[in-house]
Amino acid sequence: MNLGRRDFLLTGGMAMAGSLLVPASAWAGSGPSTSGQMNAYLDYFEVSMETLRKVISAAMSKGGDYADLYFEHTISSSLGLQDGKVNRAYSNVDFGVGIRVLKGDQTGFAYSEDVSTESMMSAALMAASIASSAGNFTPPATVEKKPADYYRISRKWEEVPVQEKIPFVQKINDRVFALDNRVVKVSAGLSDEARFVLFYNSEGKITWDYRPLVSFNALSVMQQGQQIENSYAARSFRKGYEWLSDDLVEEIARETVDRTAILFDAVKPRAGEMPVVMGAGGSGILLHEAIGHTFEADFNRKGTSIFSDKMGKKVAEPFINIIDDGTLDHNRGSINIDDEGNDVQKTYLVKDGVLNSYIHDRISAQHYKVSPTGNGRRQSFRHVPIPRMRATYMDPGPHTREEIFAAVDYGVYVDNFTNGQVQIGAGDFTFFVKSGYLIEKGKLTRPIKDINIIGNGPRALADISMAADDYLIDNGTWSCGKDGQSVPVTCGLPTVLVKKLTVGGTNA
Repeated sequence: MNLGRRDFLLTGGMAMAGSLLVPASAWAGSGPSTSGQMNAYLDYFEVSMETLRKVISAAMSKGGDYADLYFEHTISSSLGLQDGKVNRAYSNVDFGVGIRVLKGDQTGFAYSEDVSTESMMSAALMAASIASSAGNFTPPATVEKKPADYYRISRKWEEVPVQEKIPFVQKINDRVFALDNRVVKVSAGLSDEARFVLFYNSEGKITWDYRPLVSFNALSVMQQGQQIENSYAARSFRKGYEWLSDDLVEEIARETVDRTAILFDAVKPRAGEMPVVMGAGGSGILLHEAIGHTFEADFNRKGTSIFSDKMGKKVAEPFINIIDDGTLDHNRGSINIDDEGNDVQKTYLVKDGVLNSYIHDRISAQHYKVSPTGNGRRQSFRHVPIPRMRATYMDPGPHTREEIFAAVDYGVYVDNFTNGQVQIGAGDFTFFVKSGYLIEKGKLTRPIKDINIIGNGPRALADISMAADDYLIDNGTWSCGKDGQSVPVTCGLPTVLVKKLTVGGTNA
């Protein structure tokens, strides 16, 4: 099949196995920055440079300071398994353009699911109404910006028929049942998406991106006597179909079974304030939620974050470095460009214990008179970009896990977080911990489960007294919600000791 973009939209999910009009090499950013590559995206969205200049001029016609156009086409699908069979399938095609106008720190925004010149002009004039003076704008010369290339793939998801995906979901079900005779139920899912992006702004910048994303997960339910337990494991990357393998099935299946099996022997610790050791990897969700959000520049610009007056000041021990990174190869949180057309980068939020940078989009960067950090992100063309995290993690520290455990007489080790609540401005948090261990006299002893960890993010950061050399990124299916928008992220952490947090357990 040789489909243009409009034909592809009309055929919808039924055309998932078809090939698109433009060769794969045009999407991945693998070649030199050429007008041919730019033209491939213009042709794909069926717009011309003349049209883009006309629409951006309309957006600037009422005296706006800046405007941008964000075109997006997303093709997504998912499979679900219950009761031993793949019995759910879903596919979706989404398409449109978002038009934003800035006047000072105010935003005018409109979007259209139709990219005809008439529809875009109407949306541009609506967004332009944030300003009220006569505009005299002439589009500058076009400057192509070649995006980075952090997620090279061999086979695109939109080219893979559902029949090739089903066996992997079925295999993970069969493997979980085979690993432990206490398994009574398995749920599994595979979801993938391909997102095409074209960006143009009133400064003449034009750039593009192709964003693959895949998630694979399994949940096992096990029964021992009258006791029933469950746990979950997942992986998510910006990779292509070639990522699926029997080894991946085995990895996820064993992890979900091991996580579930340990819960049969788990107890609850006594409640109270005590040392808490955060395990490497997934514990980074606490770093993301309770600390990372307070570094986002919009909260600081508005004075609602506890860190709004702490730039350049000590906020943690000197061995602590916290990073937000959009450049990790194939990482779920990585992006080749942000949704404002900016380069992404590795940003040290905390450097040697000192607050070094906020997480910026265009508006906050102008407010603070710094360069954008590549964190302007949006859920889709229907949303405005705001400062958002990507992959947020802490560098390795100078200690070992053994030294950290030895420093705790009585406390808990936690490594499997699920849901939680955070008051972003102050950083107060409550997290539910699915599993972990008691620490007694410097040793891991009994497994624990179903407890709450309660504290304050900035205070917890200041109370990290030790950090190990075992930094790990957790490549699960993390998504971050903010202002009604959700974007894919990841998190990471070495094993760290927080001197004291409140643990909700038992009163015994």
